[in-house]
Amino acid sequence: MPFVFYWKGIKLTLMKKRIQISVLLIFALFITSKAQNLRTIHQTAFKAGEKLEFTASYGFVDAARVSLIIQDSTKKIGSRQAFHVVGKGVSLGAFNWFFKVNDRYETYIDDQAIIPWVFIRRVQEGGYTLKRNIYFNQYNNKAIVKSIKDGAKTTYVAEPNAQDLLSALYYARTLDLQNAKVGDEFTIPTFFDQENYPMKIKFLGKEVVKTALGKTNCLKFSPLLQEGRVFKEKEDMTIWISDDQNKVPIRLKTNLLIGSLKLDLEKYSGLMAPLNLVK
Repeated sequence: MPFVFYWKGIKLTLMKKRIQISVLLIFALFITSKAQNLRTIHQTAFKAGEKLEFTASYGFVDAARVSLIIQDSTKKIGSRQAFHVVGKGVSLGAFNWFFKVNDRYETYIDDQAIIPWVFIRRVQEGGYTLKRNIYFNQYNNKAIVKSIKDGAKTTYVAEPNAQDLLSALYYARTLDLQNAKVGDEFTIPTFFDQENYPMKIKFLGKEVVKTALGKTNCLKFSPLLQEGRVFKEKEDMTIWISDDQNKVPIRLKTNLLIGSLKLDLEKYSGLMAPLNLVK
């Protein structure tokens, strides 16, 4: 059976896995809620149907394909409409021999408040696997983490308007950057890996980036990372986003403990506005 849950007779397909979310769990998230407590963000950066495809290279080797897709229609969760975003990362060719990757992330983002309701993480990296869901009660600042392996559930206190790892990217695209100055930092409250994490990004200025798509006018940022696990330093990652209404990621480059990784936008469709290419 597909992974589904029901709310007032509405069937929502989350993932083609043999798992079901308890009706009582979803009921607990929304029964005492009041929709007027949520913020409203008027954003024009993305819409349903947007598709972004990236090529990831490790040194000079194409290592993986990455895609970020907003499904063609919103889904109803309780009384709210939500964007359904699916992110996939799959390793390629010879890279599979020493580090096979098959990751899938899903998030359901409220289309008005730009906050997540459900985050689904399915990770297969080398010999490491993880299957975990997070259900956000944004009205009461709670995050319920469920292990799919053993069904264990733990409730945590989350920051107001907490993002998951994937929804944080889309919320960041709604930020007003028109008056940003070099050195400005933006903080996004994030709940990830069973803990609150204030994700900070620093604005580094403007730059033209050349990819297979051509030259694109970009805004350059450095996320402040947790050093020691995978990254050498806190500022070992750089992200370039299009300097336009869309604010789509054009390139990501990071230095790892071993080697470096680069992610370039290769294909796109369904954008809100034309990409800001250099003529």
